[in-house]
Amino acid sequence: MQAVLGLDAVELRDRLASGALRAADLVRACLARIAELEPQIGAWAWIDNDHALAQAERLDQWRQSGRPLGPLHGLPVGLKDVIDTKGIPTENGTPIDAGRVPAEDAWIVARLRAAGAIILGKTVTTECAFLHPGRTRNPHNPDHTPGGSSQGSAAAVAAGMVPLAVGTQTGGSVIRPAAFCGVVGLKPSFGLIPRTGILMQSPTLDTVGVFARSVADCALLAQVLAGHDPADQATEPLPAPPLLDTAQAPPPVTPVFAFLKPPDWDQADPQTTAAVQELATFLGDQCFEVAVPGLEDAAAIRRRINFAEMAKCYHALERRGRDRMSDILKGAMDEGKAVLARDYIAALDWRMLLNAAMEPVFARCDAILCPAAPGPAPAGLAGTGDAIFNGLWTLTGMPAVTLPVFRAENGLPMGIQLVGRRGDDARLLRTARWLAAHLETSGHGG
Repeated sequence: MQAVLGLDAVELRDRLASGALRAADLVRACLARIAELEPQIGAWAWIDNDHALAQAERLDQWRQSGRPLGPLHGLPVGLKDVIDTKGIPTENGTPIDAGRVPAEDAWIVARLRAAGAIILGKTVTTECAFLHPGRTRNPHNPDHTPGGSSQGSAAAVAAGMVPLAVGTQTGGSVIRPAAFCGVVGLKPSFGLIPRTGILMQSPTLDTVGVFARSVADCALLAQVLAGHDPADQATEPLPAPPLLDTAQAPPPVTPVFAFLKPPDWDQADPQTTAAVQELATFLGDQCFEVAVPGLEDAAAIRRRINFAEMAKCYHALERRGRDRMSDILKGAMDEGKAVLARDYIAALDWRMLLNAAMEPVFARCDAILCPAAPGPAPAGLAGTGDAIFNGLWTLTGMPAVTLPVFRAENGLPMGIQLVGRRGDDARLLRTARWLAAHLETSGHGG
């Protein structure tokens, strides 16, 4: 049964729905892989084999009864340990919340259960979804970081422990670990997926994202999670976009890409700059280089918003246990407390300004092409790598996808990042899937 772990989630879904594969057998295969690799990787904060199998067996009985199946029927999903799960520990990566067991599911967890997904377990997060790393190691080389803060989710998918996983991004916490671990990561448009019941660090920036083996798999999961929750004012009462159908459809015309060298381009590993430029050259007339003035201030603006809101959101946590917080988290909160109200309010205007500045670019292209990370995953486990190429797109609220199409000289994966117009997630996923297939067919990727 280990062979099923090499299948994409969309194919697993179809086999589960037809009865060609039992959910219990798929879960047993996942648990066997976890038992084999977890001691080296450390992707899971909590897992209970009996609980996972009980969910699977109930779903198998449901299918045998002939009743309608949910869109994720029988598919195991890993959840970052900042997402509340009823009766299951959610400790937010901090000793302050050790032993915390929520009384209610987060909005997206309730949605997953209703869709027939199996909550396989909780994946390791950095401390309070910030920068102090957890125990997870990179599946491709355990001496290297898997990234952060959704490190367990990315590593679990990369190691074949689970076909789908959920994370969050406030700076680069989905795109960066996806690039480092060599999987597909989607940070959707801000407000597409509700955040109720998820640790809130920065209401202006926090975004729920997903990890999978393919673009279509990301679309499958994100489509189920998308929706309107009145308790999350970032969401709107709009129909969920048809992410999967659009992602799987051929583009009406060959996509066009805008190659953008983001601020701090000169800090990227030469392997990264060479790979991205080679890709832009390979795309030929379908790719043009673009420069957008004013982006150099975005990192400082995003940091100002993030730290000011963190100081507020984590105030109660700090009161309960500042002495158990890392120095890096305390430093960020102290910096946030010092932000003047006028500067914070002015910073909030930048999302609208940056989206307006990007509009002429999107009028000419389907997606922006840029690095997902400065280079391959850095050696050592004391840090989680740099999010310098991600924070801009979190600030704008635009959707971003990373594709694991490059490989560094040391064998570690490197990702390309595609960015779409805010709200145009389906088109971005279709473009990303086209590019992944085009590179595979041409033998250009990897």
